[in-house]
Amino acid sequence: MQFPQPLKRGVLIRRYKRFLADIAFDDGGETTVHTPNPGAMLGLAEPGMTVWCSDSGSTTRKLPLTWELVEADGGIVGINTMAPNRLVAEALANDALPELSGYASIRREVKYGEASRIDFLLESPERPACWLEIKNCHLMRTPGLAEFPDCVAARSAKHLRELEAMKAKGDRAVMLFVVQRTDCDGFDTAGDIDPTYAKGLIRAAEAGVEVLIYRCEMTIEGVKITTPMPWVSNPTSAPT
Repeated sequence: MQFPQPLKRGVLIRRYKRFLADIAFDDGGETTVHTPNPGAMLGLAEPGMTVWCSDSGSTTRKLPLTWELVEADGGIVGINTMAPNRLVAEALANDALPELSGYASIRREVKYGEASRIDFLLESPERPACWLEIKNCHLMRTPGLAEFPDCVAARSAKHLRELEAMKAKGDRAVMLFVVQRTDCDGFDTAGDIDPTYAKGLIRAAEAGVEVLIYRCEMTIEGVKITTPMPWVSNPTSAPT
């Protein structure tokens, strides 16, 4: 996924009301930008951090600039929680996710579950449908370990229950975490932040929901899904 226009570099002044941030840009301007991330953004929203924003070019949008990346821990981290769906769509189109290849059709935002919409529904006549939910992962507190979530994620826990229901019906159900940072080689749930979600992911995996974690290549020119990453405490992969 290449950014269509060069990103604007600046310094974070403050993030507030979850979806707003004030940025001082290198060209001398100071602007409020959209922050497409409902989470806590632990360690990624400190004043003085270098950030990168995209420009929609819109003259009608209230906030034409969007915060995309932040420099943290010596690397670049993607904070836009909308980006993983675009990254996965690109990867599916290019057969870059072997576990999810070979489906004849790919549909997005299909209604299912408890008044929810699945991110992707993969279908082929000769195989069970595959319900695919995507989550952005950007939290790292222990060097090398990506974690999710970074705040209490009740809606995400609901998605796990809905995936379990699809699996119980005989379909495939997949939870895919997209790690938008390059400095991690393993993934785990942040059980101290949201124990309900941590237990829910274990329960879902034991019920047959497939859990995939993929890292990304991160640059200020673009972001690309690359290779899988292990779930380090996955009980379903422990030796018997």
